[in-house]
Amino acid sequence: MRVSLKDVASHAGVSIKTVSNVVNDFPHVTPAMRARVQRSIDELGYRPNLAARHLRKGRTGIIALALPELGNPYFAELAACVVDAADERGYTVLLDHTGGRRDREVLVSQGFRSRVIDGLILSPLELEPEDLALRSEQVPLVLLGERDYDLPYDHIAIDNVAAARVAVRHLIDLGRRDLAFLGARRGQQSRPALLRLRGWREELDASGLPNDEGLVATTEGWGHADGARAMAYLLDSGRRPDAVFAYNDLIAIGAMRVLSERGLRVPEDVAVVGFDDVVEGRYGAVTLTSVSPDKPAIARAAVEAVLAGLLDKEYVPRRVQADFELVERESTLGRR
Repeated sequence: MRVSLKDVASHAGVSIKTVSNVVNDFPHVTPAMRARVQRSIDELGYRPNLAARHLRKGRTGIIALALPELGNPYFAELAACVVDAADERGYTVLLDHTGGRRDREVLVSQGFRSRVIDGLILSPLELEPEDLALRSEQVPLVLLGERDYDLPYDHIAIDNVAAARVAVRHLIDLGRRDLAFLGARRGQQSRPALLRLRGWREELDASGLPNDEGLVATTEGWGHADGARAMAYLLDSGRRPDAVFAYNDLIAIGAMRVLSERGLRVPEDVAVVGFDDVVEGRYGAVTLTSVSPDKPAIARAAVEAVLAGLLDKEYVPRRVQADFELVERESTLGRR
């Protein structure tokens, strides 16, 4: 049978109110009393009924997380970090898959699940500012990624331009001079792909190297096959860069496969840098140098922003810039 507050109180020889104060971490409980109650909690195996607690406060204890690509390792790893961060605060995560479609993103952002969630964390690709400007739903909304909506919602992202420049600088410092960019997209100037391409251009300019647009390859998607096709396109066109900066790790891994098939060595002939630092890149035949966003920090900031908006009616949404680092591995440094 489930252990109740009453059982704990009886075991510890204190009132139910005292046990409740300890469970809810009220500060006025003395250390000795807290230790006494905690011993009874541990011995009896008491677990608080979080669902009942949330319902008493008029909440569900559920945060929705809406992502564009659940099959993408970056989003899968980010989702795991959000689940962990929410669990630390006693919340459950409801996962939604938008496919990066505007109609799905509009539906999610307008609160079609608002009766069952306390807040929404959304990583949009196609959602437009006018879609959010019409939002009447009161459930707290936190945005992830690089779409700049200039609206009063929490927004958490890394500086993609700065991150790209760090990656390109690493390649230049290694003596590479013909740097390709794989994963460009047409239009959509606020999207991560063009921000990273902008960083590629800016660092080349700062280093006095030419912006060779012939070394920029566009892709339809952001998977392994897209990287393989982009790399093959450059090589088939007669261009052979001595370094590649890819929009993400999946494109980088696809590119490395084609380089190997064409008899080119990584990094001796072509150095490769990816973006996202997904687990797959750490265990290939050649481990991948990658820009690593601080995914746990992004997740914690998103969950904290949802709860701040839920608990504080005077809360002012913020823009949070998460950290990143370049993790150097064999695809640029070789085996050591």
